[in-house]
Amino acid sequence: MASVLLCMMLMSCSTLSKTGESEPAPQSNEQNTELEVEPPKEQSIPAFTAPLTGLPVEQPVLERPLAIMINNAPAARPQAGLSQADMVYEVLAEGGITRLIAFFQSYDGDVKIGPVRSIRPYLIELGETYGALPIHAGGSTDAYAILQQQRKEHLDEISNGGAYFWRSKDRRPPHNLYTDISRLRKGIDHKGYAEQAKIPVYPYLKPGEAPVMTDESAVSLQIRFLLKSYRVSYTYDSADQQYKRFVNEKSHMDQNNNQQLSAANVIVMSASHRTLDDVGRLSVELNGSGEAMVFQQGRVIRAQWQHTPGDAVRFMKNGVEIPLTPGTSYIHVVPADTSLNEHVIVKAI
Repeated sequence: MASVLLCMMLMSCSTLSKTGESEPAPQSNEQNTELEVEPPKEQSIPAFTAPLTGLPVEQPVLERPLAIMINNAPAARPQAGLSQADMVYEVLAEGGITRLIAFFQSYDGDVKIGPVRSIRPYLIELGETYGALPIHAGGSTDAYAILQQQRKEHLDEISNGGAYFWRSKDRRPPHNLYTDISRLRKGIDHKGYAEQAKIPVYPYLKPGEAPVMTDESAVSLQIRFLLKSYRVSYTYDSADQQYKRFVNEKSHMDQNNNQQLSAANVIVMSASHRTLDDVGRLSVELNGSGEAMVFQQGRVIRAQWQHTPGDAVRFMKNGVEIPLTPGTSYIHVVPADTSLNEHVIVKAI
């Protein structure tokens, strides 16, 4: 009996550590694996997205877009408010200068926007393409004829909307005319204009989704219009997946916040241009189709643009529409008298 008790005592002592504490019971590998594995997290799908950017928004964006004609002369830079635009077109005006048509819809703040400049017939057409209200200061004779004879809704600082604009004292005319979203919305209400419009929607890539149908790497690009003072270039920043904008090799900034302008999509499209008079006023054919290049996430897609009245300008590859990366898009219209390759220099590294 004594030997049995001694054996039991020895067995009990063997389960104690040198400090007198019990050693933990070993766990199976299966238990450890179950504790370490976490279920995959599902990506939340936004309830609403902005029509012109594809970015998530908390509430449906129903307001009519505003198509604001922005002065792009050297004396007008840096402009104000462009970093809040949903989409920006850059198009030639007379004399080789370019004009920016900035579309504002989803931005819910209120910032100074401008300098505001005059309108042309093809700029009216661009605004209507996205259901937008044209905002301008003056215009060509042909543009005024279209606005007046066809009784089109618009806000013009000169003829029908002076109360919704102001001139700053830090620049000389005509590079000092500004407006803001709240003033323009008040003008729409006062004039009895349509507050909402049917807006064509682009297909967008899902968050984290890579571009499709890409042709080659494109970390930077240069766009040639006509004048040396309008040399536009973009450099891709992989950190935020944005193309940073430069003019004449200098960062193109927003005067309001000192933020460099950038775009998730940079598009260059080739369209027929025709000179109308001795002043150099142009006609730009925006219906039909032509060459295009779509730059996204450090890649370029060599594509075609297509446009029919009542729809947006679409960008296609082999008959399939190219989904855009959610964010701001900068679209540049260059003359089709030379090939697109002569207007755009692409650098892969």
